[in-house]
Amino acid sequence: MSEVTTTDLYEITMALSYLREDMRAPATFSLFVRDLPPGRGFLVAAGLEPALDHLARFRVGRADAEEFAKALRRPVADLEPLVGLSFDGEVRAVPEGRIVFAGEPLLEVTAALPQAQLVETSLLSLLCHQTAVASKAARCVLAAAGRPLVDFSLRRTHGPGAGMQAARLCALVGFAGTSNVAAACRYGIPAAGTMAHSYIECFSSEEQAFRAFTRTHPGPVTFLVDTYDTGRGVATAARVFADLGLAEGCAIRLDSGDLGALARRARATLDAAGLADVRIIASGGLDEYGVDRLVREGAPIDAYAVGTKVGTAADAPYLDAAYKLVEYSGRPVMKLSSAKVTAPGPKQVFRGPGLHDVIGLANEEPPEGTEPLLRTVMRGGLRTTGPPETLAAARARFEADLAALPEPARRIDGPVAPVPPMSTRLSALTAVVRHRVAAPGAAS
Repeated sequence: MSEVTTTDLYEITMALSYLREDMRAPATFSLFVRDLPPGRGFLVAAGLEPALDHLARFRVGRADAEEFAKALRRPVADLEPLVGLSFDGEVRAVPEGRIVFAGEPLLEVTAALPQAQLVETSLLSLLCHQTAVASKAARCVLAAAGRPLVDFSLRRTHGPGAGMQAARLCALVGFAGTSNVAAACRYGIPAAGTMAHSYIECFSSEEQAFRAFTRTHPGPVTFLVDTYDTGRGVATAARVFADLGLAEGCAIRLDSGDLGALARRARATLDAAGLADVRIIASGGLDEYGVDRLVREGAPIDAYAVGTKVGTAADAPYLDAAYKLVEYSGRPVMKLSSAKVTAPGPKQVFRGPGLHDVIGLANEEPPEGTEPLLRTVMRGGLRTTGPPETLAAARARFEADLAALPEPARRIDGPVAPVPPMSTRLSALTAVVRHRVAAPGAAS
């Protein structure tokens, strides 16, 4: 049994039927987000690299067929047609780190119909969760206005795997570090961390705890100062820093209470002790809304650690995404279901200056002054781009797009997302196919 079996049951039943009916012609499926969640002015495309890895490994083995048979309560022989099926199709996709909007395909798959169907569930799962988290993290970057951010999400994400994804995605949009040791090692992200309140409580006083910590970690250290009385904790930390001659690279962390007011008092205490180089780090239930408020208030906070709300994309934990058939055997198709109408045909997104996008057909010439967003990243089941891209490359794309993003979409409160129009050719094809499939007796 392999990851192939981590799929929805109906993918198997449809694929079996396609094989029985000899429906193996090329099919194109488009994966897109219908509408942005409330409070979002944009999305950050993410999850493509893990998705390509999954497609490259995809192969139905005999053990997988046995598991499928068990789930369907049918003889293994009935599932035999699936054995050996692998993905040898083409993928066009928006590279990770690019900013996208509703209706724009994140990815399009063209492969023999049974193959393209069987990979649906995994592709939706991989791209949607990661795009949602990357988009939340990107808004934190906007809110922080240049101040460093650290990912503290691992202990609150929906499982260790999600925690690994969150650390990678936060780094993709520019976070300075992560508390996740495995992610730091795997992705080359600086590891960052301090101490827990339990550490302080194990000693008879905060001062003993701080001094003990520096004996084990003599380099730059960060003291957690709000276990008991925050003002007293800051004063104690200042005394220890001064006694030991520590300042540059060191910090205190505030984790609760009125972070703005506490930071102002802490800054005054540290400055009075000649510790202007000691930074203040804030954490404790923060996301872009809390960070934005503190930045706008002018709180003297040098860096922010964000965790729970970002790693789970708490205010928008899912995307209204779909993976829909748009062409089969050269025939454009579409849905007409109420509120879920799709546009037919393989597509491309043409981006102009200021992130002014037009959604068109894949075989259209790019309008003057625009660039196509979707690239061919897999052909014949193999990557066309060489080794997996680095986080640095994705981060560079993100930073360029973020700089060009219109102000209304950048807002933390009440953002207004651009609505990309259809090209003339796509609009015309949509009208033709709508007329065809809506005709009495037409096959949809």
